[in-house]
Amino acid sequence: MPEHNNNHKVTAPVDEVLPLRTLLAFGLQHVLVMAASPIASVFLMSTALGFDAALTVNLLCATFIICGIGTILQSVGLKGFGARLPFIMLPGGAPIVLFILIAQQTDVATASGAVILTALFYFFVLPVFRRCLRFFPPVVVGTMLLLVAVNLVKISGFLVVGKAGSEHYADPMNLMLAFTTIAATVLFSRLLKGTWGQLSIMLGLVAGALVAMLFGLFHFDNVYLFPLFTLPTLLPFGMPTFDLFAALPLMIFCIISMVEATGQTLAISDAVDKKLAPETDVPRTIRGDAAISLLGGLFGTSLIITSGENIGVVRATGIRSRYVTLVAGLLLILLALAAPLARVIHGVPEAVVGGTGLVVFAIVGTMGIDMLRRVDLRNHANMYIVAVALAVGLLPILVPGVYSQFPTGIASLLGNGVAMGATTAAVMNALFHHMGKKSAESATCEAATGEAEPSS
Repeated sequence: MPEHNNNHKVTAPVDEVLPLRTLLAFGLQHVLVMAASPIASVFLMSTALGFDAALTVNLLCATFIICGIGTILQSVGLKGFGARLPFIMLPGGAPIVLFILIAQQTDVATASGAVILTALFYFFVLPVFRRCLRFFPPVVVGTMLLLVAVNLVKISGFLVVGKAGSEHYADPMNLMLAFTTIAATVLFSRLLKGTWGQLSIMLGLVAGALVAMLFGLFHFDNVYLFPLFTLPTLLPFGMPTFDLFAALPLMIFCIISMVEATGQTLAISDAVDKKLAPETDVPRTIRGDAAISLLGGLFGTSLIITSGENIGVVRATGIRSRYVTLVAGLLLILLALAAPLARVIHGVPEAVVGGTGLVVFAIVGTMGIDMLRRVDLRNHANMYIVAVALAVGLLPILVPGVYSQFPTGIASLLGNGVAMGATTAAVMNALFHHMGKKSAESATCEAATGEAEPSS
C-alpha cells in the first residue's frame, strides 16, 4: 500500500489518466479549435491546383487521419518518436504554400516526392541540429511565442473579416459572430466552475455556432448524410517523382521547422510544468514530425508538423494530461472516417472559429510574455536580442509582400516571420552569449535566465 501511495505522488499532471468523459470533452475542445486549419489547407491546395471535388474530399480525409495519427504519436511516444506531451499536429502554412509552388513549377507528383525527400532529410540533419539546442534559452523561446501569437491572431482575424476586396470583407455580421463568441467564452469562464468552466472555449464556440444558426449564417449546404464513410487513397497523385532541386525549398524549411518545434516543445513543457532534457526530448518531437510527414507524403499531403495552436488551450484550461490530446487524435480519425461529422464542423462559420482563435492564440502571447519576464531585459545583450528578433519577425507578418521582389522560394522562407524571428533570436543569442569570452555581466545574466545548458 505505501508503494502505491508513492507511485500516486510522483504521477505528473501530464501523465495523469483522467476519467473518460473528461478526456472526451477536452479532446473535442482541442479538435474544434484546430479543425479549421486542415480544412483551410486542403481547400487552398485544391483551389490553387484545380483539384476536383472527389480528390478534395479524399485529401481532406487523409489530412485529418494523418493529423490524428501524428497527434497520437506525439502524445504517447514510441521508441524515440513523439514528445509524450499534449501536442496537436497540423499541416504547416508555409509547407502548404511551398507544396503548391513546387506543384505549379513542376507537377503534383514531384511535389509529393519533395515532401517524402524532406521527411527523410529531417533524420539526416537532426544529429547536427541537436547540438545547437543550447542556443534556445527563454529569451529566444519567449520571443518566438510572441511572434507565434501575433501571426496566429492575424490569421484568426482574416477568418473573421475575410479577404480584402472580397464582397463580404469586414461584414458587420461576421464581426458580431466573432465578438459574440469571445463574449460567450469569457462569460462561461467567469460564471461556470470546475470542468464546465475549463470547457469555456468549446462552449463559447458552440454558442457562436448557435447564434449563427439563429441568423441563418450556419453553412447547412455543407451538411448532408451520404456518403457515411470515407477512406483516403494511397499515392493519390500516382508514383512520386523525386527531384532534389525541386525539394530544396521544403528541405530548407525543415530546418526552420526544427527551430519552431524546439520552441513549441519547450513552451508546452512549461505549460504542463514538466522538466525536459532538451537534447533528448526535442529530437523526439522532431522525429515524430518527420515520421508523420513521411506518411503524409504517401497520402498526398504536405508536411504535417507539431502546432503551437493548442498550447493556448492547455494554458487556458489548466488541463495538462497528454491523454486529452491522445483522445483528440482518435476523434480526428473518427471525423475523417465519419464524413457527416466532418461536414457539420465544416459548417461552422469561419467568423466563429476566428473569434475562438483570437482568444486562444492571444493566450500563447501571454505565455511568451511570462517567459520573457524571467529574462533580465535591462541587460544590453538581451534587450537587443528581443528587439531585433521582433523587428525581423514582425516585418513580414505586419507588412505582407515585403519580400515579394525576391525569388519565389526565398520569398516564402523569408516571409515566415515566426521562423525568421526565432532564427534571428537564436543567432544573436549565440553571438552575445556563446561566442568569444563571456563577460561577468553576461555570465550573471545567463545564470538568471537559464541560458546555461540543462543537465541531463
